[in-house]
Amino acid sequence: MVYTGLAFSPPGLGWPRLPHTGIAQGLALLYFAFSVLTLLSVRKMLQRIQLAVSITLVVDVLIAVLALSAMNSARIGIEMMLAVNLAAGALLLPLRLAAFFAALATLGLIGHTVLATPGGDHRLLESSLFGLAYFAIVALCNVLNRQMKATEALAEQRSIDLANLSQVNELIIRRMKTGVLLVDDANRIHQINESAWMLMGNPSADQRDLGRLAPELSRRLYHWMTSGKLDESATQLADGTPEVVPRFTRLAPNDDSLVLIFLDDTSLVSRRAEELTLSSLGRLSASIAHEIRNPLAAIRYSAQLLAESDDMNDSDRRMVEIINNHCVRLNEIIENILQLSRRERSRPETLDLGHWVSDFVDEYRLGNDLGGDSLRAINSSGEVVAVADPQQLQQVVWNLVQNALRYGRMPGEPARVMVVARQGEHGTPILEVIDRGPGIVPKVAAQIFEPFYTTHEYGTGLGLYLARQMAEANQAALEYVRVAGGGSCFRLVLTPPARIAETAA
Repeated sequence: MVYTGLAFSPPGLGWPRLPHTGIAQGLALLYFAFSVLTLLSVRKMLQRIQLAVSITLVVDVLIAVLALSAMNSARIGIEMMLAVNLAAGALLLPLRLAAFFAALATLGLIGHTVLATPGGDHRLLESSLFGLAYFAIVALCNVLNRQMKATEALAEQRSIDLANLSQVNELIIRRMKTGVLLVDDANRIHQINESAWMLMGNPSADQRDLGRLAPELSRRLYHWMTSGKLDESATQLADGTPEVVPRFTRLAPNDDSLVLIFLDDTSLVSRRAEELTLSSLGRLSASIAHEIRNPLAAIRYSAQLLAESDDMNDSDRRMVEIINNHCVRLNEIIENILQLSRRERSRPETLDLGHWVSDFVDEYRLGNDLGGDSLRAINSSGEVVAVADPQQLQQVVWNLVQNALRYGRMPGEPARVMVVARQGEHGTPILEVIDRGPGIVPKVAAQIFEPFYTTHEYGTGLGLYLARQMAEANQAALEYVRVAGGGSCFRLVLTPPARIAETAA
């Protein structure tokens, strides 16, 4: 535009007079056409930015040298405009390439000066100084270019980190056990996490009015906002959901436009308290069991010695037998309690459940007299592979088989117990202990895995509890399944090797 203005300026404006007006006007029109063409193809040029900038700078230098001949009276202005072009190129090009164009412009100015004004020392000095200025401008702009790129990269990284942090925070809030809601001053829900959604009875996504979804919660929010007092009593927000204790907090001090509501599930609190109680009870029971063990051993040893006496009558022998039986039962309780308190960490291995079940049944038959009872292994046709601690799996299945042989029988009939290894859905390995006894009534089945719960007068109530604890230590799930037509099934859903590998990755 500047070249065009100089070439076509009216004489009355007082602008520099051009010795070759026709050449200057043609050169200006040519450069203007090139500039318009470059502007129209800027999108394509952005794909190869360095090549496009290099071609543009070559044309700029060439036009500037030619303009010096056609517009010599505007020499300083042309040289200064060329400095602007080189500075813009240095912001987009590497230092070496930008320095090359600075050298090209310097050589062009000096060459034109030498050819156009031979012996003009002051013009040659002027061109040389402009050349030094070009190199200085290119160097400074290149430094600015690197700083701009570093700042841009840092801003982009910070933006990515902020987005990732936002996603992490959103995921944490969404997966929190505590229900979280964000409510505005119009009593409308803006955000709600999964726990709050379930505690409010799984409402539809378009329902956002807190007053309709949970009137009691809306009432408590209004009471807290007007009086500043918090009602900490538990309440149920929907039918079939646990009771919750709501808590409120403002996003900003003295600003009621947005309020966070936290819903604490009382069942989780009760469960944590129960776990702490059981943990404390377990430690206390273990210490008591250690104290009982020594006198119990002495009582049993004395009863055995007394039973060897020749002067005892049948009534006394019966009393000694009762003492020995109760010593055995009490020792079993102590062993279970000690096992509960010193449970070791699992050492999982990859097992072929089919072979493992067959070996377990053979070993159990050798170590125990089954009498008329039957115990057999049933394996699926394909290979069933699971990951578990062999010793802990042995204890779990032994306990289940022992219970099945003891309680899983119809009156007057022998027990029939099967240990089954099979694959469930999606290749999940399953181990089942099935009997053909009377089964367990639903009311009792809901409590059989609780500690110290038993329906047998000589039971300890710890066998199934320990079995489930060891199953969970091996990332397995132990459940009771009632068998159609009579009988019970204790199903152990184990972990396949592929899922262990995914968890480790």
